[in-house]
Amino acid sequence: MLNKIEVKMTKDGSHTLMSSLFDDSYHAHNGAMSESEHVYIQAGFEQLEPEFNRVNILELGFGSGMNAILTLKSALAKTGQIDRPIRFISVEAYPIPMDIVAQLNYKVSFSPQIAELFDKLHQAPWGCDVEIIPGFVLHKIHGKLEEFKSDHDSINLVFYDAFAPSKQPELWLQENFDRIISMMEEGGMLVSYCANGQFKRNLKAAGFRVKAYPGALGRREMTRAWK
Repeated sequence: MLNKIEVKMTKDGSHTLMSSLFDDSYHAHNGAMSESEHVYIQAGFEQLEPEFNRVNILELGFGSGMNAILTLKSALAKTGQIDRPIRFISVEAYPIPMDIVAQLNYKVSFSPQIAELFDKLHQAPWGCDVEIIPGFVLHKIHGKLEEFKSDHDSINLVFYDAFAPSKQPELWLQENFDRIISMMEEGGMLVSYCANGQFKRNLKAAGFRVKAYPGALGRREMTRAWK
């Protein structure tokens, strides 16, 4: 089906995208970058257990590349280099055309180095490992979550960033979380902007330990869960 994408401004001055296929935005209208920073970086990546000597991230929805570039930005913030290797796997069924990517205003908020890396993330070919910088490997998969297979239980961080359950209900079923938890290391964490009650019940039924966390930009809660 045709997915028409439009660039929209959010209240923090960063762009989001609007999907005609799902009649939904990719980020919160109160602030695209602010939401992603809070949910996936501050409450996710930066809270990952230090005993993991490698970070293996599974993201549902590469979208605008926001979560990937903010992960890179955070990883480089302290020393200017990657302190522990990161492999970022992102599953995206509807890749955004490059002419839409070119309209996004994220790079004005970044240093020249991070802005250049944002371009590299989008230019990376699909279906293979690409070393963006030493210590950070990106693997973009053009496909659906149910088609993704992991060879072993190596995932220790999941960014569950699908469209809302009312828009993509098939992606919020318990069977998805049964599969995901089987791919994860003990102590691995899943984070999502969503705090839907059925979502949390499905996570618990799959074996996750679930805990609410303050949401971004006026939202009461988001979700964090651990294997």
